[in-house]
Amino acid sequence: MSVIHTLLARTLPIVPKPIVRRVSRRYIAGDTLAEAVTAVRALNSEGFMATLDVLGECVTDRNLAEAAVGEYQAALAAIHAERLDSNISIKPTQFGLRLDFDLCYGKVRSLVEQARADGIFVRIDMEDSQCTSATLDLYRRLRGEGFENVGVVLQAYMRRSLADVRALPERANVRLCKGIYIEPHEVAYQERALVNKNFVRLVEELFERGAYVGIATHDEDLVWESERLLERRGLPGGAYEFQMLLGVAEPLRRIIRRNGHRLRVYVPFGAHWYAYSLRRLKENPRIAGYILSSLVPGGRQAGA
Repeated sequence: MSVIHTLLARTLPIVPKPIVRRVSRRYIAGDTLAEAVTAVRALNSEGFMATLDVLGECVTDRNLAEAAVGEYQAALAAIHAERLDSNISIKPTQFGLRLDFDLCYGKVRSLVEQARADGIFVRIDMEDSQCTSATLDLYRRLRGEGFENVGVVLQAYMRRSLADVRALPERANVRLCKGIYIEPHEVAYQERALVNKNFVRLVEELFERGAYVGIATHDEDLVWESERLLERRGLPGGAYEFQMLLGVAEPLRRIIRRNGHRLRVYVPFGAHWYAYSLRRLKENPRIAGYILSSLVPGGRQAGA
């Protein structure tokens, strides 16, 4: 199936944009902040928390990095004004990480500072392996300056992630996901079974170290394993949360909430929806198969 998915992904740039748009509406809140606020308000009304993500990454121009700051400042203001149960998620390359670390740090720090004033949490997303060390440095530097309202992401398919867990600051707040970027074998586990085993190992290690864990998965096997660890440790509901993407595995999302766990939904929005969709498909051709199935009644949803 991997060859089929790859071929599908390569043909997507010639698929009519309205078709990609139709598919993306399930997974992206819209072009505007107002549409994202509406989506978050609906999630909150159902008992789910949210995190807002302004689409865009890998900027190559300082002016674009500055524009991203402005968009996130507006998102923070909306969360505060509307009293939404939401935090924000940011990608360091959107703020110039590939241009200059200090440039990126200054912009991210300004957002974290504004967010702290309004009691809002900031999640620093993890991107491809070329960004891993710099992203963790960014997180550690912010924590070292006393910012407690900031967390980071680790990816279970990365071979280095266990060592990264053990090097985290005390009281770390970590979103743990499988990882979607295409990485070489020497950098990342390739087999689903190994990735899942490492995911469970990392959850256990994070719990052992007293970290707050965002268990980010749509894989029911991993939900089951995580619930087993939570029951064994007797952790209170405020010590962790589950996390899922907008529009993905919604029946499982409701089951997790019904089981008494807090759950946060990742809500992406913005003008860069098309580039985001194509980039994600290129990074992970398997998603092309999910898109094809979503166009067929009764097709399976993506798992992660």
